[in-house]
Amino acid sequence: MEISQNQTALLKQQEQALRDAVSYAVEIAQKAGASAEVAVTKVNGLSVSTRLKEVENVEFNNDGALGISVYLGQQKGNASTSDLSKDAIKNAVEAALAIAKYTSPDECAGLADKELMAFEAPSLALYNPAEVDVDQAIELALQAETAALDYDKRIVNSNGASFNSHNGVRVYGNSYGMLQSYLSSRYSISCSVLSGIDDELENDYEYTVSRDLNALESPVWVGENAAKKAVARLQPRKITTQEAPVIFLNDVATGLIGSLAGAISGGSLYRKASFLLDHLGRQILPDWFHISERPHLMGRLASTPFDSEGVKTQSREIVEQGILRTYLLTSYSGRKLGMQSTGHAGGIHNWLVRPNANGGLDSLLRQMGRGLLVTDLMGQGVNMVTGDYSRGAAGFWVENGEIQYPVAEITIAGRLKDMLRDIVAVGDDIEQRSNIQTGSILLESMKISGN
Repeated sequence: MEISQNQTALLKQQEQALRDAVSYAVEIAQKAGASAEVAVTKVNGLSVSTRLKEVENVEFNNDGALGISVYLGQQKGNASTSDLSKDAIKNAVEAALAIAKYTSPDECAGLADKELMAFEAPSLALYNPAEVDVDQAIELALQAETAALDYDKRIVNSNGASFNSHNGVRVYGNSYGMLQSYLSSRYSISCSVLSGIDDELENDYEYTVSRDLNALESPVWVGENAAKKAVARLQPRKITTQEAPVIFLNDVATGLIGSLAGAISGGSLYRKASFLLDHLGRQILPDWFHISERPHLMGRLASTPFDSEGVKTQSREIVEQGILRTYLLTSYSGRKLGMQSTGHAGGIHNWLVRPNANGGLDSLLRQMGRGLLVTDLMGQGVNMVTGDYSRGAAGFWVENGEIQYPVAEITIAGRLKDMLRDIVAVGDDIEQRSNIQTGSILLESMKISGN
């Protein structure tokens, strides 16, 4: 406990030093007649990896840089520095000012609106200090890998296991007088192994991640799950080309909802590069479908009191009864579209997809009856302009509501607009490790290309 208190005291000292650096940078810019915003994130920590029960890497991290954007009217300049001495900060501000003088004016450039700023930022319990020394970190990684390698004789090799512990400080300030900061922590354990029969090899992995060390799953759970998933993939079959119902396993389903997030982001919209252009207020999902955003959930990985422009984050409904209720806007994209920032500079914050099924994956398998369970996707075959979707996939074939055998070397295809409307059910097996928290998702039908 005493070590953790010392660690916190040092981080608090670092936080104050970074606040002073940000204030100094803003002050220099204002004296030069510019408005400015300055952000710095400093992260330090420990990363340990093992392979085949031997230590492979031990790394101590101390990363971060101060970034400044200055505005001379509507001319913008950017610069950054990892050296936080006063001279280095002054040089960075002067470099940003010099760049701004040579850029073309942009009527949408500038700080986000003052009334949207998080002048009072809530504390969200994002920092949970825990002192883990190198020996303890190695032991956690070794426990995970040993559990995986000992799980089944068909586990024939390892890609390794890792433990990571990182603490960070984030500071944001601007010429409105806003200066906010917070501490954060992040811990994780992961493991990846290979299963094999004859000359055939299959790979899979598992991980656990949290802001609180004590909230992690055990290393044994990580290792055994990695092994169990790798063994389950052995001797996959090909299936015939057909149309059939498809379930996206919860951690894969986050990507499907992520495509929706990309399509309603301001950058895609003002560039007219989205298949959901002009869909605000229109039905894009089934009438029971609901997505809420909750940025202020205590201790969650995607919680934050303000976005990367200092705009206060707030709870909002993204989709209600299948109807799109908001776009995801930065100050710049908002101005491009004649709207206000929604506090999404830097991404989304705790999307909660409401389940409509009583049960998790098993319930969805029974509801589907016959079809494909997708557990892995490959490639980048998503066209955000047209909504065309085509990706390599692997998973399991299902008959009579039960998994029959693994499948591989297939492609699933559709159009995202149809896929979203064709969602039949969302399970309550919520994936908690993502900024999108959803259960497994059952789609009515997709094209499956096999033999």
